[in-house]
Amino acid sequence: MLSANDRIVITGIGLTAPNGNNLNEFRNNLLNKISGISDTQMRYMGKVHAGLCDFDCRKYQDRREIRNGTRAGSIAIFCANEALNDASIAVDDSNRDRIGVYVGSTEHGNVETENEVYNLSCFNYDVKYWSHHHNPRSVANNPAGEITINTGITGPHYCIGAACAAGNAGIIQGAQQLLLDEVDIAVCGGVSESPGTFGIFASFNSQGALASHDDPTKASRPFDRDRNGIVISEGGCLFVLERLDDALRRGAKIYAEIAGYAINSDAKDAVLPDSERQVQCVAKALKKAGMSIEDIDLINSHATGTKMGDAQECAAIRTIIKGASKLPYINNTKGFIGHAMGAAGALELAGNLPAFDDGIVHPCMNVDHLDPECELPNLVTSEPLQTEGVNTILNMSFGMIGINSVLIVKKYQA
Repeated sequence: MLSANDRIVITGIGLTAPNGNNLNEFRNNLLNKISGISDTQMRYMGKVHAGLCDFDCRKYQDRREIRNGTRAGSIAIFCANEALNDASIAVDDSNRDRIGVYVGSTEHGNVETENEVYNLSCFNYDVKYWSHHHNPRSVANNPAGEITINTGITGPHYCIGAACAAGNAGIIQGAQQLLLDEVDIAVCGGVSESPGTFGIFASFNSQGALASHDDPTKASRPFDRDRNGIVISEGGCLFVLERLDDALRRGAKIYAEIAGYAINSDAKDAVLPDSERQVQCVAKALKKAGMSIEDIDLINSHATGTKMGDAQECAAIRTIIKGASKLPYINNTKGFIGHAMGAAGALELAGNLPAFDDGIVHPCMNVDHLDPECELPNLVTSEPLQTEGVNTILNMSFGMIGINSVLIVKKYQA
């Protein structure tokens, strides 16, 4: 049995999603099947579907900080402050150098760079009009660094570039740094600013993977027979992680305990997923957790709404659960909020954590006609499901360039 010094727990959650700006609001909208997808105008492309967040940037930043920083930074700052407040942690001289910030991201700075290039075109590309804020906006550590400047945290900070697996990867990094005793508190998870940049929309569109529907709230439809691509979304979710003994010492609320995790690579293709590697990643995480698939109560799937990606993942899940005497429930979050890229895994985990208390599995959304290739036992497709209890959650996130991440959390038991 692990000592309290080797057990890592979640004690704070801060988030903004297209359909909620805190855990309670987000969870209620998942249970009540309220979408966060709408139409927006995109430069050069016109109307597109997107998941946009509506949080108060001014809650933790002034106008100058917002203007000089990045959208990803504003999302990260909001989520970090909300998580620290939720955990009842004040940053001061007693702890600031023992707090680490580990933010998973797909990309950042693209929004501001595209805007700068566009603005420069209005001045005949005279570079004297180029923003001197460009370099700090676009460096790889930006969102994590903006958090430290805003909060006064002086411990380590960096971003984990893991494409759409980054939310899980940020949490995994935080847990590892705590186990190495590099920090006492980890602020970790993922953020995404993607809907602010036309490049990602244009790229998915040219790939034939950008979702379209007459009703934007029905555009994101993982597992559905008529799915036709991804709805691009922004958002963020950062967690406060601590060693269990520290959390108990200060009487912290404990949301969950980290049980196991794994990251691996397909090493095959920049875009196409590999179900065999996904299976191996899950097996590795289960082994680290000392669990079998029978010990898992809920799998949150990564499925994005693309034809091949969803089918490949379902093939992987069928392999994972084959022969199990007890089958987990399976759900998906992207039908509600679209694909929040680097924030996806962290947001999807957060939306399911309340199941440890209420035993309810939120459903998938927009699965009107289940694709036969996506048929899975215990797939919750229509209404919230009241179970006898959820004690373990396996969260799957997979990304471009063939990166896979799996995170297993369990209900805290003294």
